[in-house]
Amino acid sequence: MTRLLVWRHGNTDYNAGGRVQGQTDAPLNARGRDQAAAAAALLASFHPDVLVSSDLSRAHDTASALASLTGLSITPDPRLRERHFGEWQGALLTDIESQHPTEYARWRAGDPSPGCGIESLDDLAKRVVEALQDAAELAPGGTVVVTTHGGAARQGCGALLGWPNEATRTLGSLGNCHWTELTDRSRRVGGTGWQLTAHNVGVPS
Repeated sequence: MTRLLVWRHGNTDYNAGGRVQGQTDAPLNARGRDQAAAAAALLASFHPDVLVSSDLSRAHDTASALASLTGLSITPDPRLRERHFGEWQGALLTDIESQHPTEYARWRAGDPSPGCGIESLDDLAKRVVEALQDAAELAPGGTVVVTTHGGAARQGCGALLGWPNEATRTLGSLGNCHWTELTDRSRRVGGTGWQLTAHNVGVPS
């Protein structure tokens, strides 16, 4: 059985300030570094075999907290970056709502391609699920920790489970430094492929 732990990065000033990060390279703040250290202590108890991360610093630095406890090296993968938010990257959500009310409403309603240069959900799912599958193949039958971003994690996990966008939207957002656990039982007799084992697990913050 292969276990995949899809871990969201720690808090940043963009998270705290209500800004859209997308693929901007916002670093962890002090709270985010503390969250990463606390979560890493829990994740280390899973005895991971492989550690893969988005190449954006907030994810890589989160992964580094676990790498320091396990001695694992971090394999960077740019496919694990957050959804690209086009014109909205770095902007306050309140400003986006007032300046782009139509597109904002479409985004909030789950439109897979709301405009303003935002990456479509289908494109996001395609690159992230490919990254998750490749990560899992690095340790068949083992435990793989993948450090990524909130939107990327949800869409990638939904795609790996074979869910349509409407079902994927029912997964609540991951808290900072929380993770989703997926297991692949396809190598067992009568196995059913990837299954959702747990969601939004982590240290309360």
